[in-house]
Amino acid sequence: MTWAEPSSGQVLIRVRAAGAGFPDLMMTGGTFPLLGAPPFGLGEEAAGEVVAVPPGSSFAVGEQVSGITDFGEGWGGYADYVYLRERSTIRIPQGMTDEQAAGFPIGFRTAYAGLVERAPVEPGQSLLVLGAAGSSGATAVQLGKALGATVIAVAGSPEKVDFCARLGADHVLNHRTDDLTARIAEITDGRGLDLIYDPVGGDTAATVVKSIARNGRIAMIGLASGAPVPLDPMDILLRNYTVVGVLASPSDAQTEATAWQRLTELAAQGAITTPVGTVYAFDEVPRMIARQSAPPAGKSIVRVAG
Repeated sequence: MTWAEPSSGQVLIRVRAAGAGFPDLMMTGGTFPLLGAPPFGLGEEAAGEVVAVPPGSSFAVGEQVSGITDFGEGWGGYADYVYLRERSTIRIPQGMTDEQAAGFPIGFRTAYAGLVERAPVEPGQSLLVLGAAGSSGATAVQLGKALGATVIAVAGSPEKVDFCARLGADHVLNHRTDDLTARIAEITDGRGLDLIYDPVGGDTAATVVKSIARNGRIAMIGLASGAPVPLDPMDILLRNYTVVGVLASPSDAQTEATAWQRLTELAAQGAITTPVGTVYAFDEVPRMIARQSAPPAGKSIVRVAG
């Protein structure tokens, strides 16, 4: 096969597996806020073997890597070959499977942006993660534990509650059956939450905001419910808490290098790992995307090549 040589800042790989998620559903529905009119590529992250690099690249042909695709330029991971953003590409740590590698970059880079860069969580603080069984929330559960937080995971079914417990959450709440306000008060001895990690929004987020501690923080990650968390400016003022937007967009080279190095080290130590859920065959991509409106627990992965 022939291909255009990668431009500066790109790495071309032969794809073995690609990470999937709610953004795929938003892209196909024309509601993804980062993109304008097509073309753009489905599949924001992928893992495989490097087949071409530009002059001066820090990667070499034959290396096994995982990274964020140039999906905004039309190069998505559901393909035989894809261009990765070099600044957002890592060498796959030893022992990590293709499926784990393919689902690693987006979730953990977002969790790092939220829990380290934008709303840092300190050891011993309480961290509540909404949508904790999903691809975004599950990475925050693990990274929060690695950073020393007391993690309260919120999910919506017995299966997902069990999944979060296996991830290592200190406490797991079912928002469909538990009184969230009462349980949070019990867990925090009435103090409230230091940090809410919110990729969900909507009514559930509004409920847990009632339990935020004075000087607490809300990290706004997304709106999987279809609407962002409703906020009252006067409540923010009177209870003295902070709301921070979190978008893990590429930053300067040093900031990106620091983030990816720390995440790779944690993965190599076994402190964090992609919470792989359902693995789909390449011809099941349409079915996979349709399921993202109510995904099963864990990270959805598309297997592209054997």
